[in-house]
Order: sequence, then structure tokens, then C-alpha cells
Amino acid sequence: MSQLTLYLDAETESRMKAAAKASGVSLSRWVAGLIREKTANRWPDSVAQLAGAWADFPTAEEIRAGLGEDAPREPL
Repeated sequence: MSQLTLYLDAETESRMKAAAKASGVSLSRWVAGLIREKTANRWPDSVAQLAGAWADFPTAEEIRAGLGEDAPREPL
């Protein structure tokens, strides 16, 4: 496991300590969780769970209905 040294101004340190305390975790665990969250390669579960949550949300076809036809594509 690696270690990291952070240099923070007093206000940022105070806010970090308050956030870690509110989350009920150590400073180290709070910072590690923040780094994991910001470097994740997928959507958070909270976002993925929103799929289909709006029953009246228009379909892709309904959204594109007034846009006309696509321009012809060039073959590759």
C-alpha cells in the first residue's frame, strides 16, 4: 500500500476533516474513496439505477422525429 503527502490550506483541511467525520471514516479512507470515485471507469451505481426511471421520458425515435433524415454516409 502506498502513502501520499498532501499540502492543504487550513480551510480545505477543515472541510476535508468535517466531510470525513460526517461520513464516519478516517481521513485516509475518505481521500482514497474520493480518488477511486474520480478515477472510476464506469458510471456510479446511483446513475445506472436511473435508467428507465422516467416513465414519460420520450424514446430516441420521438426525440429525433422532427430532425429529418441523416446525410448519406461515405463508404469506408
